[in-house]
Amino acid sequence: MKIGIACDHRAYKVKEELKSLLDDYELIDYGCFSTDRIDYPKYAITLAIAVKNKEVDLGIVMCGTGIGVSIACNKVKKIRCAKIDNKDEAKSAKEHNDANVLAFGAQSHTAQEIKEMIDIFINSTFLLDPCYKIRIDQVEKYEETNEY
Repeated sequence: MKIGIACDHRAYKVKEELKSLLDDYELIDYGCFSTDRIDYPKYAITLAIAVKNKEVDLGIVMCGTGIGVSIACNKVKKIRCAKIDNKDEAKSAKEHNDANVLAFGAQSHTAQEIKEMIDIFINSTFLLDPCYKIRIDQVEKYEETNEY
């Protein structure tokens, strides 16, 4: 599995630690590359576009809270970015929403905790219950037509 990873300056140290924990995966780092202050949309949107274009199978994005980067990623069509705070949300993000980008807050989680949530997500399966597919289709239809 190829995973894209990106962050802002507040999550840089956690991102670097996380990269060393994700050595079972092929990683592409979309930045940022230091603790120097940056604006997160550039990195979050670049990552989301890479997921949309299937350059990577999954995106991991982080900022201080995970909120800003998740909002930015969700502006890209076909992206279903889920802000994850615990293991149950990691599992549901896959099973119910078939998320393709996961957002984490580096202020709230260690690299090890984030790794555990990523593993749960990756080892879960999108559920075949039609209600979940219908909901995803409704969101995608709205993206295209601005109608439900």
